[in-house]
Amino acid sequence: MSQEKVYRKVKIVAGKRGWGGPLIVEPKPGKDLIYCVTGGGIHPVAQYIADLTGGTPFDGFKSKADFDQIAVAVIDCGGTARVGVYPMKGVLTVDIHATRPSGPLFRFIKENLFVSGVGIEQISLVEG
Repeated sequence: MSQEKVYRKVKIVAGKRGWGGPLIVEPKPGKDLIYCVTGGGIHPVAQYIADLTGGTPFDGFKSKADFDQIAVAVIDCGGTARVGVYPMKGVLTVDIHATRPSGPLFRFIKENLFVSGVGIEQISLVEG
């Protein structure tokens, strides 16, 4: 008898000098990747989101996944390309740097898709 994976929601708010959000991240079957594009493996913020939600941590530098499989992308962009790529594709995006909409894709960076300045302290489990 197989067990169905249990997913939970988290709320992610902007950190000090950050921007955007809050975001509610809720992985689901087929869209459960906590996609980390920070270099050097899985960033602690991405791992914490995965631990709380039951999502699957995924190193976006080592492998690729379709945008529709990503529950949330965790990035470390100072404000040029990556900061806008994931919001442009409709993917919830968490930047560990305190950035604001900028760069060539700034028009896609909206509060309902993007939050920045995020550390572990800005992530909380949503009960119910």
